[in-house]
Amino acid sequence: MRLPNLLATSRGRLLAFFALYVTEGIPLGFAATAVATQLRRQDVGPAEIGAFVGSFYLPWAFKWAFGPMIDVFRSERFGHRRGWILLTQVLMMLTLLSSVLLKLPQQLGLFTLILLVHNTFGAMQDVAIDALACSTLKEDERGVANGMMFAGATIGSMVGGSGALFLAGYVGFQPTFYFVAACICLVTVFVVLPMEEVAPAPRTPVLGSRLRAVGAEMQAFATQSFRAFLGTRGAFNGLFFAMLPAGAMCLGLALQSNLAVELGMDDDQVAWLNVWSSLIGAVFCVLGGLWSDRFGRRKTLFIYIASMSLPVLYLMGVLTQYHWVMPVALSAANRPEVPAALLTAFWVATLAYAVGNGLMYGARSAIFMDVTNPAVAATQFTAYMALMNLAIAYSATWQGIAIEAWGYPTTMAVDAGVGLACLLVLPFMSTKKGADQRYTDDVAPRRARWMASGMAMLCLAWLPFRLLPGALGAMEPVAGTFFTVIFVGSALFLLASGAVLGDAAGSLRRWSTPAALALLAMHLRNYLIGIDGALAPVLGAGHFKAAAEVVLLAIPPLAAVLLARLAMQPWREMSEPEMAT
Repeated sequence: MRLPNLLATSRGRLLAFFALYVTEGIPLGFAATAVATQLRRQDVGPAEIGAFVGSFYLPWAFKWAFGPMIDVFRSERFGHRRGWILLTQVLMMLTLLSSVLLKLPQQLGLFTLILLVHNTFGAMQDVAIDALACSTLKEDERGVANGMMFAGATIGSMVGGSGALFLAGYVGFQPTFYFVAACICLVTVFVVLPMEEVAPAPRTPVLGSRLRAVGAEMQAFATQSFRAFLGTRGAFNGLFFAMLPAGAMCLGLALQSNLAVELGMDDDQVAWLNVWSSLIGAVFCVLGGLWSDRFGRRKTLFIYIASMSLPVLYLMGVLTQYHWVMPVALSAANRPEVPAALLTAFWVATLAYAVGNGLMYGARSAIFMDVTNPAVAATQFTAYMALMNLAIAYSATWQGIAIEAWGYPTTMAVDAGVGLACLLVLPFMSTKKGADQRYTDDVAPRRARWMASGMAMLCLAWLPFRLLPGALGAMEPVAGTFFTVIFVGSALFLLASGAVLGDAAGSLRRWSTPAALALLAMHLRNYLIGIDGALAPVLGAGHFKAAAEVVLLAIPPLAAVLLARLAMQPWREMSEPEMAT
């Protein structure tokens, strides 16, 4: 029997993208719930678990980089987007299966690396799925489809988290890797393989190699994003709104898994908690989108985000009342008895949080669509989503560190406060409606100068950070993540500014590309010890690292000089008529 092509009908498309997003949620739920629970059960500390979960989200923070590659390289046989979805799903299954024989927690480092690669393929799949959605969904389907997609991700997280924990009670934890891979395989076989993607219009031939074509696409991405992000107040503030946590996050990350284990919940109980919270989240995800359409995006989103802090503060109070402050090792002698009221409060807080979190997810992505320029929708929207995932990554990292340093209640209080910071930006996430809507305004040149000045100062902040190692203590990895974002953002700014300013940039245009590449190469700072060890037989131990440290200190200040000069440009090109769409 031939399986139906779900892309051929309206209901089929909704079902298809729901199922595809399920495959995105499965590995995230598996890592954040199932793996985090098992690691805590084996007495791995909250800081290590937080770093593990945080690193798992990092590929999603930089998924925009896969866009040009997915746009340029196509398969005539398997379809443009469908071919990439097939490839990445197969690679996701293979990377999962390759980690079955690893021993935890002894090989946690290697396990984290493999899952990082696995999730990189997941992020690539997400870009291909979103691109397929943009080219396939009808305009009147997109609102419902958006809710269905995020509901699918929530259900997938439940399958990867609760499903694996349920199964672990019967077959042990390692065989659950086969289960997760099989779930992805089912979607591949029954949804992706029968798809028949509409062939895209023939692309204008690009002279030279495919590699040159990728470079051209990357430059076009930087230029289009630059114009789209700085063109209006709403789009510009969307950058900050995306980078800030959208509400309190701790009850959706590793802190919840840590507490569940410490409060004596077995794998089945953790799994059932995840099932109910996922189902509630999925339902309210759809409702949140519908209500935001009816009652106003910013008004409802303000309420949704504020409501997420309430269950966190409630549980914080109960934990303080019962003096459950610092993490308690499972192997510790004289472990305190868990009060029944505390466990009940944990259930109530987690399920209440699922309501607010679901409502927020259903409306937040829609507000980014409101401020996105349709001419560059895929590029701009993907970048917003990537920054949102970055917020999850650094939140998971700092919370794991804070739990060990401050305890659960203080960490939750800080999280509840930090999660409200985005509400200061929300009122400025407005866009002018109507036929005369513009995607650039008269303030766009000034925003470009502000951005250049801000990035120049942030690049200079690298010097004290690098020259005073250990000054930030355990929070240093979080700061390192921020500098990675600063360097990538500055590199894109330099690349795009040369293209936008053209001849007006003068010599700055000539230096912007090498400076941008040098900033991107700053990521190698995380591997200096390994590279130095590999080169030790040739150069001697420590010589490469010492030379590299000098280069690492010099690159950001030199980039800051270029950015400062760009801040003095008039940027008239940003307000030219053709900039409006």
